Amino acid sequence: MRTAVVNGKLITPHRILEGASLVIEDGKITELVREARPGADRYLDAEGNYVSPGFMDLHTHGGGGHDFMDGTPEAIMEGCRAHLVHGTTGICPTTLTCPDQELFTFFECYRQAKDRMEQGPKLLGIHLEGPYFSMEQRGAQDPRYLKVPARDDYEALLGASEDIVRMSVAPELAGAMELAGALKARGILPSIGHSDATYETVAEAWEHGYTHVTHLYSGMSTIRRIRAFRHLGVVESAYLIDGMTVEIIADGKHLPPELLRLIVKTKPLEDICLVTDSMRGAGMADGEHVLLGSLAHGQECIIDQGVAVLPDRSAFAGSVCTADRCVRTMYHLAGVKLEDAVRMMTYNPARVLGIQNRKGTLAAGMDADLVIFDDQILVKGVMVEGKQVI
Repeated sequence: MRTAVVNGKLITPHRILEGASLVIEDGKITELVREARPGADRYLDAEGNYVSPGFMDLHTHGGGGHDFMDGTPEAIMEGCRAHLVHGTTGICPTTLTCPDQELFTFFECYRQAKDRMEQGPKLLGIHLEGPYFSMEQRGAQDPRYLKVPARDDYEALLGASEDIVRMSVAPELAGAMELAGALKARGILPSIGHSDATYETVAEAWEHGYTHVTHLYSGMSTIRRIRAFRHLGVVESAYLIDGMTVEIIADGKHLPPELLRLIVKTKPLEDICLVTDSMRGAGMADGEHVLLGSLAHGQECIIDQGVAVLPDRSAFAGSVCTADRCVRTMYHLAGVKLEDAVRMMTYNPARVLGIQNRKGTLAAGMDADLVIFDDQILVKGVMVEGKQVI
């Protein structure tokens, strides 16, 4: 069946096309045409709204009351579907530092969810966040399960799943450089995260294949004095090293709008991805009480002013962001052009994962993953590989 998406403003990585239509066959985009109503078997009227590639979230722990570490395939599928209604058509379920058995259980649940998922985003692979992190920059990661990357340990971990596409690691730990080689041999992206490294270590890590930085500014070192001399941290190193990609939690809370503006002013646009880093409270309303982490070991927190906080409101307990909110924050609060904000949630993440030849762009030959939204970035429709799901 030939489907035409008409009466929309098509967002490509570099511009917005008005008066164009998009044609889909067999789950793929076949052409973009300068016709108001090209020949088709079915027409989808965008009603003057924007049409963009589907959003891709490289880093999320859950949503809609579900955490991906809850230990069931249903938690993974329902958590992903909670993001679908906000325009996310591709998603990397993310783990946290925990006992090995919980990770192995998650791997099996992911395998089942991938086989059973219907009416949901495409599962793009697992993001392992930990357990090889700095104690000083652990953030909300459970210190009981932090480790140094010993070969026997990480070989057992990596051998337990063929679905891992990315792993966040503190590169200053003994064995972390060798781990990068093991990751790259399996086609897994090494990423710097929860790290207390200085520039010298980050530069060496880059040379070993750590080309991405997990949630810039969150859980990482910044410039500091060591024996009177200033040393750059991970933050400054990410700015300085050309080609190093970064992701930012664009909820407007973890990083204020002024800091978002600094990032896009300093770092090349093509090297920035937006992520939610959301927990189970994503998509839920202020005032809701939720658990940070799994049902078995989670910590109670409250959603307040669009972010999860500890009950005494002394600290953030996690993001409750969704992909549409990331784009809205960058567009409305950080002053980024709409096509650039969309690119950071579509093409750039696809490039980081190495799947930009099939996802992340409105172009002939690409998967027909689409989101339709209005001027307020409110989602009106979602399509996954040519099937309308919202």
